Amino acid sequence: MLNRSPRGVREEVVALLRETGLTTVFANGAAPGAARPPGWPEDLRFVLALHEGAVVGMATGWAIARDAPALVLLHATAGLGNAAGALAIARVSRAPLVVLVSRPGRRHLVDEPFLPGEHAVWVTTPARAQDVPSAVARARHEAVTGRGPALVVVPEDDWDAPGSGLGVSAPKQIVRTRAVGDGELAPLARLLDGARSPALVAGAGADSPAAWAGLVALAERLGSPVFQDSSGARAGFPQDHRLFAGVLPADRPALRRALGGHDVVLVVGAAAFCQHPYREGPFAQPGTTVAVVSDDAAELHRSWAEVALRADPGVAARRLAELVRPRDSRPVDRVVPEPGEGFRAAHVLAALAERLPPETVVVEETPSSRPDLHRLLPARRPLGLVSAATGGPGFALPAAAGLRMALPARPVVAVVGDRSAMYGVQALWSAAHYGVGALFVVLSNFPDISLAGLARAQGCDAIEITDRATLVDTLDGVIPTLTERSEPLLLDIAVTP
Repeated sequence: MLNRSPRGVREEVVALLRETGLTTVFANGAAPGAARPPGWPEDLRFVLALHEGAVVGMATGWAIARDAPALVLLHATAGLGNAAGALAIARVSRAPLVVLVSRPGRRHLVDEPFLPGEHAVWVTTPARAQDVPSAVARARHEAVTGRGPALVVVPEDDWDAPGSGLGVSAPKQIVRTRAVGDGELAPLARLLDGARSPALVAGAGADSPAAWAGLVALAERLGSPVFQDSSGARAGFPQDHRLFAGVLPADRPALRRALGGHDVVLVVGAAAFCQHPYREGPFAQPGTTVAVVSDDAAELHRSWAEVALRADPGVAARRLAELVRPRDSRPVDRVVPEPGEGFRAAHVLAALAERLPPETVVVEETPSSRPDLHRLLPARRPLGLVSAATGGPGFALPAAAGLRMALPARPVVAVVGDRSAMYGVQALWSAAHYGVGALFVVLSNFPDISLAGLARAQGCDAIEITDRATLVDTLDGVIPTLTERSEPLLLDIAVTP
């Protein structure tokens, strides 16, 4: 006879969170009812924000940095609605999130209170209160496998119901194999060996030490240039390497020109291809063969490619480097233009590039200055560049806070435009409240907005900068402190449009 535990549903879920390491909880003050909901113990660390977009953005940064699931609490329906854009970014950024959505108790419901849309990799509403712990356990696995948000919708009164005492219906551990055999790699090896002028494209899925090492080995073996995929969400290859050829354009005519000299293109860690806005015509010129390697089935299924292999990007690249024949290589010619006159965003980016250590995590959301940032601030280490994969506004400030919380030993610098910053400005309160030592660099060319004033109003220190001399003096004083900082700082820099 089974001994039923006296624990309730909440206690069973809390025990599961402790067991699986999901003890940092990102939430707003109303999820699911208070700053620290009744019954949730003190050893769970609650990280609060003033808007659900900032909640999910911080959790996304945390999950990317730790390469592990982050736990989010949201309140239906307005809370989930506010978070929808950030959930979309988390999905495309392949950030595993376990999202618990609190809704009114079962007695109040006749119909479903919302539609979760297509941003989640998995959604469930447990049939019984006693099924909530099993649903949370499964959500953790679904988030990791699907590389995105997994939602569990929990009626509020379920938390106070008695537990089942039977444990959870989910494995404690799922072993995901990274192996790929030579037989599976043979079509790609033949394609590359037969190429007159191969090229590689690295995507966000290759942003890991193993994938960087594998792609460097493969590129040097082939003597081929390596492009970053057009989304630029994360760097899949060291951008200061002699074979790095820059970020691909997002529109089809420019993409065809960029890849025009190559008869075989291997995309690793991304779909082939991402474009915006729409333009007529194929992605590549006639005679160009495209192949893709990714561990994300959805990326493979939507790719414009002749051959697609589902495999770990790092393992596949490393083994391909051993299978293909060696070739001579020559460095890619790259010209970095001078910033020009005045006080422009490029001057700020150049000054940062001269001073930031290689291990810095740069979080980017500055659409008008993005080409300059890619040229002037190359990613030199894995996780050296993080950006919103969808281009949606409001990502950089909360994501930088989450990244810094998860990586306290690495400098984290957000470079964001003033209007983009307005979409995630609530994250500054969280950064100040929890002592997050990130540096927020705001490129301001809209005088009606005072980001420094908004930062100070939320307890975040801020410095206003209007000229190069002040910029240099400030950076020389601040950047050496980035690793040890325990308080955020915002630089509101007035630049010429």
